[in-house]
Amino acid sequence: MFLRDGFLDRYSGKQLVFPGTLRLLSHILPEEIPYHPNWKYSECHMLFWHLFPTVDHIDPVARGGADTIDNLVCTSMLTNGAKSHSTMEELGWRLLPPGSLDAWDGLLGWFMTYTSDETSVLEQQFVKQWHRAALRALKDYESQDLPSSLRPYARN
Repeated sequence: MFLRDGFLDRYSGKQLVFPGTLRLLSHILPEEIPYHPNWKYSECHMLFWHLFPTVDHIDPVARGGADTIDNLVCTSMLTNGAKSHSTMEELGWRLLPPGSLDAWDGLLGWFMTYTSDETSVLEQQFVKQWHRAALRALKDYESQDLPSSLRPYARN
């Protein structure tokens, strides 16, 4: 979903960051970018709320929307919370077109390069999980649609 939507919040148009990148940055700089495993608001850096992508139902399931891929979009944790179970019409929002991975890859390329160069970070379970998730997503993505910086990882 994040690749499909180009790491773009489809409601606000803001660029988002690959979750593994944010978690890795928190590991590298724990004092500067703290993360709390239960997302405790007072202990998680605001970057996580503003830049961490999540998936939202355009038409909320609680309001009769379908739980299908065409009803899902990438958005930030903050925007997702603001939308809650409201409809786009109720909020006066419109759905923006997906972003381009050529223009912004959500720092996924940096994450893949860093974890390839500094393999010891893969000993951290959360980094390893995001790395595996990225590899699976990149393999499933059409490699010709990926920026050249991500294509080598789609072939692994």
